[in-house]
Amino acid sequence: MIEAMLHGFILAFGLILPLGAQNVFIFNQGAVQPTLWRTIPVVITAAICDALLILLAVLGVSLVVLTVTWLKTVLYAVGVCFLLYMGYLTWRNKPTVASEDVERFSPKRQVMFAASVSLLNPHAILDTIGVIGTSSLSYMGGEKWGFTIACILVSCIWFFSLCLAGRLIGRLDQSGTLLRGLNLASAIIMWGVAAYMAWMMFSL
Repeated sequence: MIEAMLHGFILAFGLILPLGAQNVFIFNQGAVQPTLWRTIPVVITAAICDALLILLAVLGVSLVVLTVTWLKTVLYAVGVCFLLYMGYLTWRNKPTVASEDVERFSPKRQVMFAASVSLLNPHAILDTIGVIGTSSLSYMGGEKWGFTIACILVSCIWFFSLCLAGRLIGRLDQSGTLLRGLNLASAIIMWGVAAYMAWMMFSL
Protein backbone atom coordinates (compact mmCIF):
# COMPACT_ATOMS: atom_id res chain seq x y z
CA MET A 1 0.00 0.00 0.00
CA ILE A 2 2.76 2.47 0.98
CA GLU A 3 4.66 1.72 -2.22
CA ALA A 4 1.54 2.30 -4.34
CA MET A 5 0.79 5.60 -2.58
CA LEU A 6 4.37 6.77 -2.97
CA HIS A 7 4.27 5.86 -6.67
CA GLY A 8 1.03 7.81 -7.10
CA PHE A 9 2.41 10.83 -5.24
CA ILE A 10 5.61 11.07 -7.27
CA LEU A 11 3.86 10.39 -10.57
CA ALA A 12 1.10 12.95 -10.00
CA PHE A 13 3.58 15.58 -8.82
CA GLY A 14 5.67 15.12 -11.96
CA LEU A 15 2.61 15.54 -14.16
CA ILE A 16 1.16 18.58 -12.40
CA LEU A 17 4.42 20.54 -12.05
CA PRO A 18 4.90 21.91 -15.62
CA LEU A 19 3.62 25.40 -16.38
CA GLY A 20 0.21 25.41 -18.03
CA ALA A 21 -3.02 27.40 -18.27
CA GLN A 22 -4.39 25.78 -15.11
CA ASN A 23 -1.33 26.47 -12.96
CA VAL A 24 -0.90 30.05 -14.19
CA PHE A 25 -4.57 30.86 -13.60
CA ILE A 26 -4.58 29.47 -10.05
CA PHE A 27 -1.33 31.24 -9.18
CA ASN A 28 -2.72 34.49 -10.57
CA GLN A 29 -5.86 34.22 -8.47
CA GLY A 30 -3.76 33.79 -5.36
CA ALA A 31 -1.92 36.99 -6.25
CA VAL A 32 -4.89 39.26 -7.02
CA GLN A 33 -7.50 38.15 -4.49
CA PRO A 34 -7.58 40.29 -1.31
CA THR A 35 -7.33 37.30 1.05
CA LEU A 36 -6.28 33.68 0.76
CA TRP A 37 -9.80 32.59 1.69
CA ARG A 38 -11.14 34.27 -1.45
CA THR A 39 -9.19 31.74 -3.52
CA ILE A 40 -11.00 28.76 -1.98
CA PRO A 41 -13.47 28.46 -4.92
CA VAL A 42 -10.68 28.11 -7.49
CA VAL A 43 -8.71 25.64 -5.35
CA ILE A 44 -11.73 23.44 -4.63
CA THR A 45 -12.93 23.51 -8.25
CA ALA A 46 -9.52 22.62 -9.69
CA ALA A 47 -9.04 19.86 -7.11
CA ILE A 48 -12.48 18.36 -7.80
CA CYS A 49 -11.93 18.47 -11.57
CA ASP A 50 -8.54 16.76 -11.25
CA ALA A 51 -10.00 14.18 -8.88
CA LEU A 52 -12.77 13.49 -11.40
CA LEU A 53 -10.30 13.03 -14.26
CA ILE A 54 -8.12 10.75 -12.13
CA LEU A 55 -11.07 8.62 -11.03
CA LEU A 56 -12.36 8.31 -14.59
CA ALA A 57 -8.89 7.33 -15.79
CA VAL A 58 -8.38 4.73 -13.05
CA LEU A 59 -11.85 3.27 -13.61
CA GLY A 60 -11.31 3.20 -17.38
CA VAL A 61 -14.38 5.33 -18.15
CA SER A 62 -12.49 8.22 -19.77
CA LEU A 63 -10.75 5.90 -22.22
CA VAL A 64 -14.12 4.58 -23.41
CA VAL A 65 -15.55 8.11 -23.77
CA LEU A 66 -12.61 9.31 -25.87
CA THR A 67 -13.11 6.48 -28.36
CA VAL A 68 -16.36 8.17 -29.51
CA THR A 69 -15.23 10.47 -32.33
CA TRP A 70 -18.17 12.88 -32.34
CA LEU A 71 -17.95 13.35 -28.57
CA LYS A 72 -14.24 14.12 -28.84
CA THR A 73 -15.02 16.72 -31.51
CA VAL A 74 -17.62 18.40 -29.28
CA LEU A 75 -15.24 18.45 -26.30
CA TYR A 76 -12.46 19.98 -28.38
CA ALA A 77 -14.79 22.61 -29.91
CA VAL A 78 -16.09 23.69 -26.51
CA GLY A 79 -12.56 23.76 -25.16
CA VAL A 80 -11.32 25.99 -27.98
CA CYS A 81 -14.15 28.50 -27.44
CA PHE A 82 -13.64 28.64 -23.67
CA LEU A 83 -9.88 29.06 -23.89
CA LEU A 84 -10.10 31.78 -26.55
CA TYR A 85 -12.60 33.68 -24.39
CA MET A 86 -10.58 33.24 -21.19
CA GLY A 87 -7.38 34.26 -22.94
CA TYR A 88 -9.07 37.45 -24.16
CA LEU A 89 -10.31 38.37 -20.67
CA THR A 90 -6.95 37.54 -19.09
CA TRP A 91 -5.05 39.62 -21.67
CA ARG A 92 -7.26 42.65 -20.97
CA ASN A 93 -6.98 42.40 -17.20
CA LYS A 94 -4.45 44.84 -15.72
CA PRO A 95 -4.03 43.97 -12.05
CA THR A 96 -2.75 46.43 -9.46
CA VAL A 97 -2.69 44.68 -6.13
CA ALA A 98 -2.36 47.89 -4.14
CA SER A 99 -5.60 49.29 -5.53
CA GLU A 100 -8.91 48.49 -3.91
CA ASP A 101 -10.72 49.16 -7.18
CA VAL A 102 -9.02 46.41 -9.16
CA GLU A 103 -11.42 44.01 -10.82
CA ARG A 104 -11.20 40.57 -9.22
CA PHE A 105 -12.88 37.35 -10.24
CA SER A 106 -16.08 36.56 -8.35
CA PRO A 107 -16.43 33.04 -6.86
CA LYS A 108 -18.72 32.08 -9.77
CA ARG A 109 -16.19 33.30 -12.33
CA GLN A 110 -13.37 31.53 -10.51
CA VAL A 111 -15.30 28.27 -10.65
CA MET A 112 -16.09 28.68 -14.37
CA PHE A 113 -12.50 29.48 -15.33
CA ALA A 114 -10.95 26.82 -13.09
CA ALA A 115 -13.31 24.15 -14.45
CA SER A 116 -12.58 25.21 -18.02
CA VAL A 117 -8.78 25.11 -17.77
CA SER A 118 -9.00 21.81 -15.87
CA LEU A 119 -11.54 19.82 -17.87
CA LEU A 120 -11.03 21.32 -21.33
CA ASN A 121 -7.28 20.85 -21.41
CA PRO A 122 -6.28 18.05 -23.80
CA HIS A 123 -2.84 17.72 -22.20
CA ALA A 124 -4.36 17.14 -18.77
CA ILE A 125 -6.83 14.61 -20.14
CA LEU A 126 -4.23 12.70 -22.13
CA ASP A 127 -1.72 12.72 -19.27
CA THR A 128 -4.36 11.47 -16.87
CA ILE A 129 -5.50 8.67 -19.16
CA GLY A 130 -2.15 7.76 -20.67
CA VAL A 131 -0.01 7.95 -17.55
CA ILE A 132 -2.10 7.74 -14.37
CA GLY A 133 -4.75 5.45 -15.86
CA THR A 134 -2.14 3.14 -17.35
CA SER A 135 0.01 3.11 -14.19
CA SER A 136 -3.00 2.20 -12.05
CA LEU A 137 -3.31 -1.08 -13.96
CA SER A 138 -0.34 -2.36 -11.96
CA TYR A 139 -2.41 -2.38 -8.78
CA MET A 140 -5.52 -4.11 -7.50
CA GLY A 141 -7.91 -3.58 -4.60
CA GLY A 142 -6.60 -1.48 -1.72
CA GLU A 143 -3.31 -0.69 -3.44
CA LYS A 144 -5.14 0.71 -6.45
CA TRP A 145 -7.23 2.98 -4.23
CA GLY A 146 -4.12 4.02 -2.30
CA PHE A 147 -2.46 4.97 -5.60
CA THR A 148 -5.57 6.90 -6.66
CA ILE A 149 -5.96 8.79 -3.37
CA ALA A 150 -2.28 9.78 -3.41
CA CYS A 151 -2.69 11.26 -6.91
CA ILE A 152 -5.75 13.22 -5.80
CA LEU A 153 -4.01 14.52 -2.65
CA VAL A 154 -1.15 15.86 -4.76
CA SER A 155 -3.62 17.99 -6.74
CA CYS A 156 -5.22 19.40 -3.58
CA ILE A 157 -1.88 20.26 -1.96
CA TRP A 158 -0.41 21.66 -5.18
CA PHE A 159 -3.32 23.99 -5.98
CA PHE A 160 -3.41 25.41 -2.45
CA SER A 161 0.37 25.89 -2.56
CA LEU A 162 0.07 27.73 -5.89
CA CYS A 163 -2.46 30.15 -4.41
CA LEU A 164 -0.26 30.68 -1.37
CA ALA A 165 2.79 31.34 -3.56
CA GLY A 166 0.74 33.71 -5.71
CA ARG A 167 -0.38 35.64 -2.65
CA LEU A 168 3.19 36.03 -1.40
CA ILE A 169 4.35 37.28 -4.80
CA GLY A 170 1.33 39.56 -5.05
CA ARG A 171 2.22 41.22 -1.74
CA LEU A 172 5.74 41.89 -3.03
CA ASP A 173 4.53 43.20 -6.40
CA GLN A 174 2.21 46.02 -5.36
CA SER A 175 2.62 47.80 -8.71
CA GLY A 176 1.20 44.79 -10.56
CA THR A 177 4.05 44.68 -13.11
CA LEU A 178 4.86 41.02 -12.49
CA LEU A 179 1.19 40.06 -12.35
CA ARG A 180 0.57 41.85 -15.64
CA GLY A 181 3.36 39.78 -17.16
CA LEU A 182 1.81 36.62 -15.74
CA ASN A 183 -1.55 37.61 -17.23
CA LEU A 184 0.02 38.04 -20.66
CA ALA A 185 1.85 34.71 -20.33
CA SER A 186 -1.35 33.01 -19.18
CA ALA A 187 -3.32 34.43 -22.11
CA ILE A 188 -0.68 33.32 -24.61
CA ILE A 189 -0.61 29.82 -23.09
CA MET A 190 -4.42 29.61 -23.27
CA TRP A 191 -4.44 30.69 -26.91
CA GLY A 192 -1.66 28.25 -27.67
CA VAL A 193 -3.61 25.39 -26.10
CA ALA A 194 -6.72 26.53 -28.00
CA ALA A 195 -4.79 26.47 -31.30
CA TYR A 196 -3.46 23.00 -30.50
CA MET A 197 -6.97 21.79 -29.65
CA ALA A 198 -8.33 23.25 -32.90
CA TRP A 199 -5.62 21.41 -34.85
CA MET A 200 -6.43 18.18 -32.99
CA MET A 201 -10.15 18.66 -33.65
CA PHE A 202 -9.67 18.98 -37.41
CA SER A 203 -7.31 16.00 -37.35
CA LEU A 204 -9.96 13.65 -36.00
